Amino acid sequence: MLIKILLLVLFFAVTITVGIVCSKRNVSVGDFVLGGRSVGPWLTAFAYGTSYFSAVVFVGYAGQFGWNFGISAAWIGIGNALLGSLLAWVVLGRRTRIMTKHLGSATMPEFFGRRYDSRALKIAASVLVFVFLVPYSASVYKGLSGLFALSFDIPFSAVMIGMAVITGIYVIVGGYMATAVNDLIQGFIMLVGIVLILRGVLNGQGGFSSAIEALSQIPASDTPALNGAYASMFGPKPLQLLSVLVLTSIGTWGLPQMVAKFYAIKNEASIKTGTVISTIFALIIAGGSYFMGGFGRLYYHADTIAFDEIVPTMLADALPDALMGVVLLLVMSASMSTLSSLVLTSSSTFVIDFIGGIFPNKLSPKAQKRAIKALCACFIVLSVLIAIRPNSLITSLMSISWGALAGAFLGPFLFGLFWKRTTKISVWATMIFGVGFVSANTVFGWMDPTVCGAIAILSSFVIVPLISLVTPKMKSEYVEDAFACYNVPSVVSQKQSLGNHE
Repeated sequence: MLIKILLLVLFFAVTITVGIVCSKRNVSVGDFVLGGRSVGPWLTAFAYGTSYFSAVVFVGYAGQFGWNFGISAAWIGIGNALLGSLLAWVVLGRRTRIMTKHLGSATMPEFFGRRYDSRALKIAASVLVFVFLVPYSASVYKGLSGLFALSFDIPFSAVMIGMAVITGIYVIVGGYMATAVNDLIQGFIMLVGIVLILRGVLNGQGGFSSAIEALSQIPASDTPALNGAYASMFGPKPLQLLSVLVLTSIGTWGLPQMVAKFYAIKNEASIKTGTVISTIFALIIAGGSYFMGGFGRLYYHADTIAFDEIVPTMLADALPDALMGVVLLLVMSASMSTLSSLVLTSSSTFVIDFIGGIFPNKLSPKAQKRAIKALCACFIVLSVLIAIRPNSLITSLMSISWGALAGAFLGPFLFGLFWKRTTKISVWATMIFGVGFVSANTVFGWMDPTVCGAIAILSSFVIVPLISLVTPKMKSEYVEDAFACYNVPSVVSQKQSLGNHE
């Protein structure tokens, strides 16, 4: 217990110190929200990765989908690395950085407003961001607090309030640069932690081969005749596995807190380096987390399954008490980095796009910064209030958030970067369908939230081009000006030629 407490005190001290030091760089709103668009590749890559993976993945998703799919859940982690990180950086990184700077947009709603020449679109998008990032933030608090309550035997609500206070301090004081520097520190803790955890979980079953053999003896719950399903390559439910992979991999392309990392990166070289770092980080963290969760059935035995308790139970059984201190730092690091990103994204978006959209030119830069900090505190409080509810399942909260936001934003954002023919009406149609479909499923429960989210995301790829082709084009001069940033002329020197004539 003493080791755990000392590690946590050290972690909190470093985190808050970084916030205080970085506060000196926050001269303007752009510095507070985007770090002055001068963040290097290591900071950006780790900010992307640590915002991607939190206690939701490590505790909630790894527990539930490791239980449902066995070791085939590792495909989700591989998809996160190749689709959610590598391909996202290759496809979106450069174009996002160039066009957002050209349009002068610091948030995703502001990009929509300027790319599609619509203040109403910007305001509507800002409301969606604030509303649907709250349940995601709540799921992170819930995943983090459950493991802490188990380790320290203190009330669940007390842990959440403590985490909220610490996160609020360093985000409100230090802004984006503080979150980026802390993400780098927390990212290295996560890398060390996941390696130690995997080793402990496998050794707890006598090694890799013994663990696989034991897992292969467990019959699939839905299809008991399918021998060794939980130790097989694609598991007992390959279609459901695919839906989770789509939601958690492709979905990141349309999440404002993830895309915002590309706004802040320094230059072209940083994008190339960041792509490699981010992909390797995702492969280790996500792949390791889901693979670890695949062995949950060897550790968790209960008459009634509580998915949020599977991973904490595994770790408590498999790891020595001293190593649990490292695990706590891993989950703390993963969660606080994600929370800081969510808090900053939602609050800055609401102030810059919603309040700024309704009352343009009314807020001074200082007033904007104060309003963003105040909204950060409000966002944290709302998240904690939702997370405290006893019946809120981690994976459901995250699936609702990701499905609604990515379903609403992915198509409009992607096509807006690449296709001049994209129309304003197609953006409205995609947003209405994505949010409406996920919200209706939340109320009526037609299907699993992860399946619903995956459908909403894939639908955005279809709705945008179809509606754009049958609706009026935007003014050509406005579109050409938006895309002019990709065609900046360059002067190339060459040796003088005497020509072919005498």
